[in-house]
Amino acid sequence: MEEQATVTAADIARIAGVGRAAVSNWRRRYGDFPPPVGGTASSPFFSLDAVEKWLRERGKPVEISLGDRIWQRLRNLGDDLALGDRVGRVGSYLSRRHTWSFSPRYDDAELLELLDRFADERGAREAYEFLCERYVEAHSRQLSVTAGPVAELMSRLVGPAPGVVLDPACGLGTLLLASGGTRLLGQVDDPATSCIAAHRLLLAGADMEMYGADALSMDSYEGVLADTVVCDPPFNEREWGYDELVGDPRWVYGQPPRGEPELAWVQHCLAHVKPGGLVAIRMPPAAAGRRTGRRIRGNLLRAGALRAVVTVGGADLWLLRRPEPGERPPSRVLLLADPSTVEEQWRDHLRGAEVPGAVRIIDLLDEEIDLSPVRYQDRDEHAGEAFLEVRRYFEGIRPELPSLAVSDEKPSFVTIGELLKSGVLTVPESVEEGDVVASPSVPAYVHSGETSAVEPTMSKYRTDPERLDAAFLAGCLRAAGQLAPASSTRIDLRRTRIPRLPIETQRAHGEAFTRLSAFEAALREAAESGLELVRLGLTGLTEGQLRPGTG
Repeated sequence: MEEQATVTAADIARIAGVGRAAVSNWRRRYGDFPPPVGGTASSPFFSLDAVEKWLRERGKPVEISLGDRIWQRLRNLGDDLALGDRVGRVGSYLSRRHTWSFSPRYDDAELLELLDRFADERGAREAYEFLCERYVEAHSRQLSVTAGPVAELMSRLVGPAPGVVLDPACGLGTLLLASGGTRLLGQVDDPATSCIAAHRLLLAGADMEMYGADALSMDSYEGVLADTVVCDPPFNEREWGYDELVGDPRWVYGQPPRGEPELAWVQHCLAHVKPGGLVAIRMPPAAAGRRTGRRIRGNLLRAGALRAVVTVGGADLWLLRRPEPGERPPSRVLLLADPSTVEEQWRDHLRGAEVPGAVRIIDLLDEEIDLSPVRYQDRDEHAGEAFLEVRRYFEGIRPELPSLAVSDEKPSFVTIGELLKSGVLTVPESVEEGDVVASPSVPAYVHSGETSAVEPTMSKYRTDPERLDAAFLAGCLRAAGQLAPASSTRIDLRRTRIPRLPIETQRAHGEAFTRLSAFEAALREAAESGLELVRLGLTGLTEGQLRPGTG
């Protein structure tokens, strides 16, 4: 008997285009909602066919893509403990499917046919990336994946890197894919994960090498020197091989303490980069100030190996450069709590220029050797000039309200659902300039056409401009979100009421809505500038760069 395809509550929410809370609500409210067919009480599985039938019977939009059907079929081939192996085998199939000698290890011929269709439609690489994303969602608690923007920033800080790039704790290969290297070397301690990473790189056309073993205890690249190294190692692991690795030749800057495996990863990375080569490694914030690691931090500073510590997304990036023989170490290290300008400052700092945020190393070599950027963020050497500049900008902000008058007119209303049925409003497949975008967490807006993130969970609408003004619709949706109860996790947009108004009146309302949004943005900008003004004033007065007076 063929195994039935199953879905989780998160899968149902994605299929139906709703939030997780809506699925929980359906289970409570409707006695005929399909019961779980597996899983656990906290993470139940439901029959995909039963869920799809239930949704369609209630007129709820259902869109199960080819990729999702493949994912559910793949997931139901076995238990989740071996899911990584199955995803790796799919990568093997997609990367070699046109090789006549390749024989897939699946008995599910229909799955292979679906994979072929999916790869033909979207390309083998994009098809595999889709399945890898689903794999990460399903194992979010077990997998730690470097966020895309962080991976790209790390790669830019050590790049461009046309040569050999190594990631000794590469996970699913995200950092290597972002690096732009011409040869990519990866290692990760889990064989299934290394298989997935290898096929992601192969499908991207990379010249690569991959090993499935722990790099600290079994260094697969012993003696290899890369042009650059990127790394997002596991944090706070107690069993990292401390006893077996005492006196390891990689510990040039000191034996890593038992409770600080991150300092072992730092030295492993430095041991595998060429002299003059750069390393970017993600570190827990505590690593910058723990007393047990102060000796190694001091040695890294004195040797000129540690060049910057930058706080990014709840962690720190340590930027290092392996010293060349006879090279004179720098006198300053860059410590930044705000990463918004790090790229320009980092390039200037590497060239030896004086930049804001660069702290004298001699001032850090005390009993603590604390390199936490937040401790130095207010040491602004140009606070006086910055204060005057921000004050001039702040005084130039002039929010303007639209001209509004009291009205006694009580319009009739129509719902979004009714507008959709009448054809005045449609739901586009992709967002274009002039479409209205809305979600529970983002106020509705008219899309400008510029590249921006539009999440799949966001609602997208296209108006008939002769009958419905887009700015008017966005304003009404914003009002609906503002009036929703504070406890609401999702607004049913189809029930949102829109006033019935002539198109010219709609356009006037739309203009007023647009000006109110501009007023709100100006208020936020003024508030942020005002807070920065206060910070710089406090710093300037304390550091002697400002004094009370006029001007």
